Amino acid sequence: MKHGPKLFIAPCNARKANEFVDNIHRHHDPPRGSKFQIACCDEDGLVRGVAIAGRPVARALDDGYSCEVYRVATDGTKNACSCLLSACWRIARAMGYTKIFTYTLFSEPGVSLNAAGWKEDGKVDGRKWLRTDTGEGANTWPTCDKRRWKVSVSKTERPTVVWPSAPTHGQEMLFDL
Repeated sequence: MKHGPKLFIAPCNARKANEFVDNIHRHHDPPRGSKFQIACCDEDGLVRGVAIAGRPVARALDDGYSCEVYRVATDGTKNACSCLLSACWRIARAMGYTKIFTYTLFSEPGVSLNAAGWKEDGKVDGRKWLRTDTGEGANTWPTCDKRRWKVSVSKTERPTVVWPSAPTHGQEMLFDL
């Protein structure tokens, strides 16, 4: 069984990731923003795919501990998609996120997501977004039903974060420069 080329993850700026998505992705334009983006390269350093991640688009999922992979685009290189999805979860965890989501069309089987350890998390009804100022839709993406996929840590692994309100008497105030 042929395993495909050796792949590695490399840093990637938003402009380059968006250009790659614009040139290769089958049904989505590049996203407007992101928290991080990465490239997947072969042993010669040639970029074979990119992933772009950020805050969850669905407000109900945006709890401060969740991240969403907005786009994964590859040139079809074997294992590039799984490599990117696995790396997105490792990076998100290193940043303190405890959950990461992404979505696929029902026509997409999710083989790479399964290979990367993601689990199907349910069906999301397709819908169009409307502009609130005009009520018009400007959807350039598929509005069909989708599958949501997720990876998360157990609740016992998630510590409680408590922000100090103000320094108490005798404490110095620290400032970021």
